[in-house]
Amino acid sequence: MDFLFGRRKTPAELLRQNQRALNKAIRELDRERARMEAQEKKVIADIKNMAKKNQMDSVKVMAKDLVRTRRYIKKFIVMKANIQAVSLKVQTLKSQDAMASAMKGVTKAMQSMNRQLNLPQIQKIMMEFEKQSEIMDMKEEVMGDAIDDALGDAGDEEETDQIVNQVLDELGIQMGEEMAGLPSAAGGLNAGGERIGGRQAVAAGGSGGAHHGAGGAGGGNDVDDDLQARLDQLRRE
Repeated sequence: MDFLFGRRKTPAELLRQNQRALNKAIRELDRERARMEAQEKKVIADIKNMAKKNQMDSVKVMAKDLVRTRRYIKKFIVMKANIQAVSLKVQTLKSQDAMASAMKGVTKAMQSMNRQLNLPQIQKIMMEFEKQSEIMDMKEEVMGDAIDDALGDAGDEEETDQIVNQVLDELGIQMGEEMAGLPSAAGGLNAGGERIGGRQAVAAGGSGGAHHGAGGAGGGNDVDDDLQARLDQLRRE
């Protein structure tokens, strides 16, 4: 009828319909088997009653009926097992149909993605990206060099070296003057005492002329060592 009206049922609809029919058949077999088992119990009770009454002819007839009933019960059990096997196959077909539908959708999605993926275009984009990245790195390097040149000029280093050399030269001159003005071991005690700020007089503590001469010589050696150490420190810096 569906074909006459121009509409066919889908495989999924047919599977659901057949599954319902199989489940209905199983329920009917269960009801019929339960009825036959109840009848079997009743026949057994009747056979016992007839045997007590010594009605053997009726007992034989009922025994045949009992055998036939039990045979039907076995057939119902076998039929139910077969229907359940068919129902399981239908369920398997439903699962396979659902899997096929899912795979069909995935296949369509993959086809759409493959159509949208243009490998030459992607390769071109990647090459352009690499090119622009290299250009950016070059520009960044040039800008870094320009900033370094603006913040720290090469002339600054030369000027710095000149200033350091000038300071060292001046300190060398001052050291020469101070060395020239220092008293010797023989004389010049008063001049030497004035140049070192009266430290010799304080160290002497009012002693005699020979003691002053010895103190003046020790003070002069200390000044030489101090100036030499300062000069070496400045040259290292």
